[in-house]
Amino acid sequence: MIAIPAAVDVAALKDTTLLNMGIFGLFVAVTMVIVFRASRNNKTAADYYAAGRSFTGSQNGTAIAGDYLSAASFLGITGAIAINGYDGFMYSIGFLVAWLVALLLVAELLRNTGKFTMADVLSFRLKQRPVRIAAAISTLAVCFFYLLAQMAGAGSLISLLLGISDWGGQALVIIVVGALMIMYVLIGGMKGTTWVQIIKAMLLIAGAAVMTLWVLAIYGFNLSALLGGAVETANNPAVLNPGLQYGKTETSKLDFMSLGLALVLGTAALPHVLMRFYTVPTAKEARKSVVWSIWLIGLFYLFTLVLGYGAAALVGADTIKSAPGGVNAAAPLLAFHLGGPLLLGFISAVAFATILAVVAGLTITAAASFAHDIYANVIAKGKADAATEVRVARRTVVVIGILAILGGIFANGQNVAFLVALAFAVAASANLPTIIYSLFWRKFTTQGAVWSMYGGLASAILLIVFSPVVSGAKTSMIPGANFALFPLSNPGIVSIPLAFLLGWLGTTLDKRREDPAKQAEMEVRSLTGIGAEKAVDH
Repeated sequence: MIAIPAAVDVAALKDTTLLNMGIFGLFVAVTMVIVFRASRNNKTAADYYAAGRSFTGSQNGTAIAGDYLSAASFLGITGAIAINGYDGFMYSIGFLVAWLVALLLVAELLRNTGKFTMADVLSFRLKQRPVRIAAAISTLAVCFFYLLAQMAGAGSLISLLLGISDWGGQALVIIVVGALMIMYVLIGGMKGTTWVQIIKAMLLIAGAAVMTLWVLAIYGFNLSALLGGAVETANNPAVLNPGLQYGKTETSKLDFMSLGLALVLGTAALPHVLMRFYTVPTAKEARKSVVWSIWLIGLFYLFTLVLGYGAAALVGADTIKSAPGGVNAAAPLLAFHLGGPLLLGFISAVAFATILAVVAGLTITAAASFAHDIYANVIAKGKADAATEVRVARRTVVVIGILAILGGIFANGQNVAFLVALAFAVAASANLPTIIYSLFWRKFTTQGAVWSMYGGLASAILLIVFSPVVSGAKTSMIPGANFALFPLSNPGIVSIPLAFLLGWLGTTLDKRREDPAKQAEMEVRSLTGIGAEKAVDH
């Protein structure tokens, strides 16, 4: 007979507030010291944007895992599996399989061709001004959607720990997280952010491993017994079968296909992940980064299966849904159930660190895109010095931080894994077709790039605005309104093929052709790395 601990008392969480805040404070203090130390060497644009290209493949791979394993991975996916079972685990599968696309199609080629941002690659053989503007706009849009998810996760997590269920209190929490994020990026740049991500990745994977082994130990290391416990607690065998969330109607099945497309194709187009490939000195280290990160990320996503069904079995879906933070509270509630206030405090601090590290990475990416692509290369026409460029980037950080805070307040209460899937859809629609065409299609032109980026971005955002995500459903961002004209919650199945089509159409109808010498140079450099080091360092 398996001994299962008593049910979670959510009200008892309020008694752990001081301990939780103490662990939070300790983490923030330690990471702030690291950020200050890292900031001493931020003298050039390469130092601020790309950490002076000083990280090894294994260090960068760990940081990529830290960047990628966001609040969506820990809080959102665990909650999705706890509530929707098999369908929730599809997030884990999609996020992991996506790395194969990134490894095979873009990682090394981007590192060989670019300098600081995605726009460096896209504008290599195309016209600088229109392509850089379009790439910067799409980067800012993707980062904004991703930031929404992280801020919503912060609101859910801390509202649970402090027992804050009113809108004003959760908004205050999001403001504090945003202020801390701005400080990290302003002071530490990419080097400080990378070290925070490395520490956070190790803590997150270690914490998830401890909880996974603990849950398995309760069920005698028998996965079947754990799954049976989840069925018994939910009193619903459907948690083990496909279709609990996405299989009830034809529309929901289409929504599932759309989600899958966005998850698998989105990673290779996420600006903050792509930017990490520039922090290593060689293409070989870039490859090593991806392989290292795949192992860490894959291991973590295996843990989510046990954590999600563990939360379903030991905490229960009803308790999770009724707790402050809703679906996103599954992992912290499971931690409290297993190890009481101390484990809850540690896991929550790790989740908080996760949010801070990811939003710092997103913010520096967005700031670099504006300062390097818009200011330095479009406004200043390549004549801005490094100090001015970094100063513009730091001012951009503050603006982006404020926008992220405001957006996060409105997105509070949504499942963070679901919100991240929207960011993936926008990235795959706006960026991926242009990246693929630029790297692999010799005839691709500036017009094709601009049509693809603007068309993919506009279609994805418009479909989201007129979808049940924003209005027309109980869980919508604006619950009282109803202007949902598009039936699917994720736009990927429409916007991604449309962006590929627009890139092809724009190129086919364009009578102008790009410089063949530049096309040949880009092809050689992307495949061999010859000439890349000189271009990057000077």
